[in-house]
Amino acid sequence: MTIKLYCFGESGNAYKAALALELSGLEWEPVYVDFFGGEARSEDYLSNVNEMGEVPVLVDGDVKLTQSGVIQQYITDKTGKFGGSSDAERYEILRWVLFDNHKLSSQNGVTRFLMNFLPEDKRPAQAIGFLQGRLQAAYKVLNTHLEGRDWIVGDGLTNADISCCGYLFYPEPYGFVRADWPNIDRWLSNIENTPGWKHPYDLMPGHPSDRGL
Repeated sequence: MTIKLYCFGESGNAYKAALALELSGLEWEPVYVDFFGGEARSEDYLSNVNEMGEVPVLVDGDVKLTQSGVIQQYITDKTGKFGGSSDAERYEILRWVLFDNHKLSSQNGVTRFLMNFLPEDKRPAQAIGFLQGRLQAAYKVLNTHLEGRDWIVGDGLTNADISCCGYLFYPEPYGFVRADWPNIDRWLSNIENTPGWKHPYDLMPGHPSDRGL
């Protein structure tokens, strides 16, 4: 049975799930969610897909899961991939997934949204500046950790990498410049060179240009 992933191209959180599915070799297909058209906040979506009003949502037969980290772990449990090779690595992967969810992707996503998907006259400059300051600190943590490392944990791609890269491939300007962070830049290149890798706009349906942005 083909796994379904409710997603849309602009969502870095959905990208984490979609990329894990794509690289795992599992059969899957995207189900486009018109987030900007309000679909995720519709009564039907909240009642039948995800009461949190979010993507991603994975449906595998009778299994329905939300939250990217949970979906990544499900893919690992199903395939044995991306989960580390020891208990120590598994805990370290979880540490970085939680770091990403709290310090990196959550704030990347909000900052990118405020700077690119709101009308220019409604963009809160003070909030954007505050978030960018916090993100610079998070980039520094990740860049320092990657000194002398090809991957965040261990010797290969894990959920730590898939989670932390979630928003870093997007082209819209929001304060992240790869060239400013050489270790992050090198690490992102390693991910891009992984067989089967796809850019989020190539992996999932939906693109700002589809809405005239």
